[in-house]
Amino acid sequence: MSVQTGPVCIGDVVIERRRISVRGVVQGVGFRPFVARLAAELRLSGHCGNDDSRVFVEVEGPAAAVAEFTRRVRFDAPPMSMIVDLRTEVIPTESDRDFRIVDSRQVADDRTLVPADVAICDDCLAELRDPADRRYRHPFINCTNCGPRLTVIVDLPYDRPVTTMAPFEMCARCRDEYSRPTDRRYHAQPISCHECGPRLSLETADAAVVGDDDVITKVQQAFRDGLIVAVKGIGGFHLACDATNPRAVRRLRERKRRPHKPFAVMVPNIAAAQEICAISDPQADVLQQRSRPIVLLAARAGSPIAADVAPGLDELGVMLPYAPLHHLLFAPVPGSDEKPPALLVMTSGNTSGAPLVYDNADARSRLAGIADVFLMHDRTIAVPCEDSVLGVVDGTEMPIRRSRGYAPLPVLLQSPGPVVLAVGAEVKNTFCLTRQDYAFCSAHLGDMGTLESRSAFERSVRQLTTLHRAEPEIVVADDHPGYSTRQWAQRYCDAHDLELRTVQHHHAHVASLMAEHDRLGTRLLGIAFDGTGYGCDRTVWGGEMLSVGPDPLTAERAGHLRPFLLPGGDAAVRNPARVALALLAAAGVDDHDLPCTQALSADEYALVKSQLRSGTACVRTSSVGRLFDGVASLLGVRHRVTYEAQAAIELEACARSAAQVAELTVGVDGDQLDFAPLLRELVVAVRDGEPVERLALGFHHALALATATLAERSARERGIDTIGLTGGVFGNRILTTSLQKILRDNGFEVLTHRLVPANDGGLSLGQAVLGRALAARDSAAGRERIGVHP
Repeated sequence: MSVQTGPVCIGDVVIERRRISVRGVVQGVGFRPFVARLAAELRLSGHCGNDDSRVFVEVEGPAAAVAEFTRRVRFDAPPMSMIVDLRTEVIPTESDRDFRIVDSRQVADDRTLVPADVAICDDCLAELRDPADRRYRHPFINCTNCGPRLTVIVDLPYDRPVTTMAPFEMCARCRDEYSRPTDRRYHAQPISCHECGPRLSLETADAAVVGDDDVITKVQQAFRDGLIVAVKGIGGFHLACDATNPRAVRRLRERKRRPHKPFAVMVPNIAAAQEICAISDPQADVLQQRSRPIVLLAARAGSPIAADVAPGLDELGVMLPYAPLHHLLFAPVPGSDEKPPALLVMTSGNTSGAPLVYDNADARSRLAGIADVFLMHDRTIAVPCEDSVLGVVDGTEMPIRRSRGYAPLPVLLQSPGPVVLAVGAEVKNTFCLTRQDYAFCSAHLGDMGTLESRSAFERSVRQLTTLHRAEPEIVVADDHPGYSTRQWAQRYCDAHDLELRTVQHHHAHVASLMAEHDRLGTRLLGIAFDGTGYGCDRTVWGGEMLSVGPDPLTAERAGHLRPFLLPGGDAAVRNPARVALALLAAAGVDDHDLPCTQALSADEYALVKSQLRSGTACVRTSSVGRLFDGVASLLGVRHRVTYEAQAAIELEACARSAAQVAELTVGVDGDQLDFAPLLRELVVAVRDGEPVERLALGFHHALALATATLAERSARERGIDTIGLTGGVFGNRILTTSLQKILRDNGFEVLTHRLVPANDGGLSLGQAVLGRALAARDSAAGRERIGVHP
């Protein structure tokens, strides 16, 4: 092979060789096969491959064709890819004859991005349904454009030997497709077929079945019989049953110890979804996107869905099938006259409060008291991953739980920085790992209240740091001294000789919003409304307005909800009737003969009144989340809760059913939102028999108006023209849309979450960017604590 010093001329044609480096989500998404096919189409020679941080390409041919190749690599990249950085340089020609994919390389450099799992593509789905295709009804069909990625990757660079497909040797025909540049499965690492596996199996208390169609037939029969099936999917187990069978749904609730929290429903296609829910065009688009999230949709009256699927709510969480196995569950089995299920409950495979089950042996143990039948397969899940949950607000998706299909895709930061591990909150936990100019938020891990959950958290941290080959230099936790995540972080720091840094809860919420909108370093008034956050004065905050920036570490408390006493602390959180009594006492309103009073026994009522008089066992709070709880109980909507935010969610559902809105008032007194006028008006209205729906909607509107009034005044006093909405309360779409409209009509730019949840599932991103900012300040001017100025 001759090597030239640069471009050469052959006749009138300039021959050029160019080296291209592509960073981003470029492994596991068909990028190398795409590059090879493109080079073949343009008749270019050279090679491409993976290393630990990128796809590298060398391409040679006529300069015009090389330029066209470079343009199309950037703009025609595979649908699962995400290019963050593409760099090129002209290098000496080598006169090689063809274009090839070379072996992966390991280098001492940063690592490439890990792709997320996506739903089966249309091409694979067509093959799954085609009796003439050799992968007809193969439960693990995939190609370079679809299928599992994060959940099968053990290490990088992404090649079959470092995935959980390694034990399955490719058959001759799969290997031929894998090796053929023109094939859709060229270098598709999870490639498989009926011959080379993986395989399904079914287990009951007294029998086992192997064989794909035999298994599917038995599972469909189990659904018809009202049984509960543990279904092993891409990222873990679901617990599934016929969503139209009230007895099966009630049994699932009893066994799972989940009395009220809504279950998700899987439907076979968009037409089936439209039969049970009213769906707007933007909602349909979100429902059908490649991530296939659970989407909150308005339930249609009279649908066949059992009432206990989502008790007390007017919405259903609906998702479409995303794994080939799901499609098979809804499809008739050849040769069988039995009808497949039409609608399935698909809820997380765990008990209440425990982490997701994703291992076969663990499922047999932990789900034995719940499932009647176990639908297994023999492909190991490397990284467990829950389903994502989204709402749609003003035509735009609003993340509620960011997990499968999104994690661990990064949020791009403004500049490179140290490796930071931010451990998140106590509920709806995610953690965040930063390296270079990326922030990687983990998949949803849930509540940290059990030893199992904390073990799952630690295992997930270990997996993500290993995948990115990143050793944390800074560890950041919440200010709350009682959080188990903070205690874990302290132990980690002690073991690794690091100093733990802590961040105020609502400051982190605002920083999270600023980071995802690339607004760090600018000025913003953040409205952070949630249930519980440890305040700088050691009380429970949750109704905060923080003025932040241009230094992101500088935050001023610009406003808040009027504080009140929370009797019994966590006991009040579980019993909104107690919160209602506390609000009424703080407002100086008589509580006799109200729904919240009647919900309490005489002894409990006496205890709460005594606590409020003496202050014993009470904590001071400014939480808007608790305000929602108290109003829900005062109106008779919900007095006791069995899952987080239940009272607020049911109050919002009640408000959506209102034909008219009651005129109510939340006061603005100095820098405080004053609930006293609201409580006085609500008590009169309740005693006068006003419709609860009107009052619920009136409360939402009154809170939005008062919040906008205080925020506008605070922002204008500080010369701020951008306002951000963050914290779990802004999962409430009535409040969010009402407040957005008022603020925008008054000339403000309004930011809401689009990449990470507004709730505590997005908190770790804010912790991480504040930790990086603090590290920069430390190196320049000595150590300071991250805090909020009163």
